Amino acid sequence: MRIKNYDIIPNDEVLRYYFYFMQERMKIFWNRCYSSFPLTKDPILAKYKFTNVYRACDRVSQYLISHVIYSTDSVVNERDLLLQILVFKIFNKIETWEYLMHEYGPITVSNFNVAKISKLLTLRQQSYPIFSNAYMMTGTHKRYDHLTTKHEKWLTMVKEEFLDGNIVDKILYSNSLEDIYKLLHKCSFIGSFLAYQYAIDFNYSSIFNFDENSFVRAGIGAIRGIKKCFHSYGKNYEDAIFYVHENIDELRSKYGYSDFKPIPAHQPTLLDLQNCFCETDKYLRAKLPELKVGNVRIKQIYHPSPSPIVLTFPPKWGITEMNNVCTQPSLKESILF
Repeated sequence: MRIKNYDIIPNDEVLRYYFYFMQERMKIFWNRCYSSFPLTKDPILAKYKFTNVYRACDRVSQYLISHVIYSTDSVVNERDLLLQILVFKIFNKIETWEYLMHEYGPITVSNFNVAKISKLLTLRQQSYPIFSNAYMMTGTHKRYDHLTTKHEKWLTMVKEEFLDGNIVDKILYSNSLEDIYKLLHKCSFIGSFLAYQYAIDFNYSSIFNFDENSFVRAGIGAIRGIKKCFHSYGKNYEDAIFYVHENIDELRSKYGYSDFKPIPAHQPTLLDLQNCFCETDKYLRAKLPELKVGNVRIKQIYHPSPSPIVLTFPPKWGITEMNNVCTQPSLKESILF
């Protein structure tokens, strides 16, 4: 066991909502898969936008997996693939990626031209947003203050640090998920949370096969959720995530939420548990508004969308049971399925 349980003191009246959220949000997932309505009777979950329990099921991750990492349209080498994953994730917006593919073509190490890509994005930005609002992207660093646009700063960093600084090559020889995280964290603009998220995205590819339960970093939203759910969370916020992972069956039983139905043969990992603390924080803003830790309201409302989603997972996960389910049109706009 990674931590000593006496370092962890749950706030039972609050932590129970964490397991409630996981179970109910997963029920929504399965109800959508099989067109069972209403999706939920919970007015908070019905009104606001919440990500799925499994990060790999969200719409942007699904696109990344099926259309970038495991695309059949082009065959690229490992360095090109890591570059494509990083560029996609910097903007984290499907429309921006498709625009670049149409106007610029496949992005590779050999043809990566910051000026040309930046010019295209500047044109795009006149009519459409090019960055997703899913992550906090500060995009400021003294080294790049001479550049005027956020996207040019990011792309220049990719060129000068990730490519020319040989970070990409060092990542290819990583021995762990944490190694990838540390290397990405050396890049300007890529803070702790983004480095962890990008490391996970790299790990979706066939280049790596590191255990998602070997390493985790808590983001700002997860930290707020952890503070609400625990009187004492150990020596760091990640201890609370490991605690839940190591005791999840007992905790589900304790709080009365043992009906969680996972994706076949794939229980939520540390990554997913981290994400659920962030979403529980959002849920508690509406359910228990007296718990004031950081933000006090939920900003994003759930909006309808008719577009379908067909679930695709990294082949190495061995999930074949999902091939013929979850292909119904999305009734709600979902970075979230």
